[in-house]
Amino acid sequence: MKILFVCTGNTCRSPMAEALVKQNIPEAEVQSAGIYAGTGDRANVNTVEVLKKRGIDLQHNTQPVTESLLHWADVVLTMTTQHKQSLIMTFPGFQDKYFTLKEYVSESDKKVWNELKKAYADYEEKRSLFIQQNQHKLDNLRLDKELRKFLKDDLQQIRSLEAMLINYDISDPFGGSVEVYQKTLDEMEGYVQLLKNKVK
Repeated sequence: MKILFVCTGNTCRSPMAEALVKQNIPEAEVQSAGIYAGTGDRANVNTVEVLKKRGIDLQHNTQPVTESLLHWADVVLTMTTQHKQSLIMTFPGFQDKYFTLKEYVSESDKKVWNELKKAYADYEEKRSLFIQQNQHKLDNLRLDKELRKFLKDDLQQIRSLEAMLINYDISDPFGGSVEVYQKTLDEMEGYVQLLKNKVK
């Protein structure tokens, strides 16, 4: 499997992800790039330091996202939803390859999404049925009020399901201390382990 990790400048998060995959999933081919990256810059010193503590010696040069890289990759895993949206806008021909890393490996979220889709559908069905049955009996103002009351529990269920959805972004340590970089690396490591289970 060929994996391309994408972040903003290709100096912090995506090189971390690339290094962790090389260490944990040696059978995968992996590269990283940045949406606004230059060519040939070094990784951030804090990135190098936190990886060194993990026994990983990072030799990295930045590169921007290109069409040939996107052609090469089987899957393109971004660090944030915004990165994914930028790729969709700039390189729309590869949309089926784009996922955030969290979205790609998270099974729990799929369960919540399926429950949400069902809740949305049930809500719509109940709503249109209620309107059909009552639109001739009540004026618009009263209908609206009764409808809200009738659907209150359904709406509450939808809100609580929406609140359970994962924030798909991996926090950007750029400009932070070594401890901040360490936190990002720890978070990333968890998702790389999930990725390992998924690609086996």
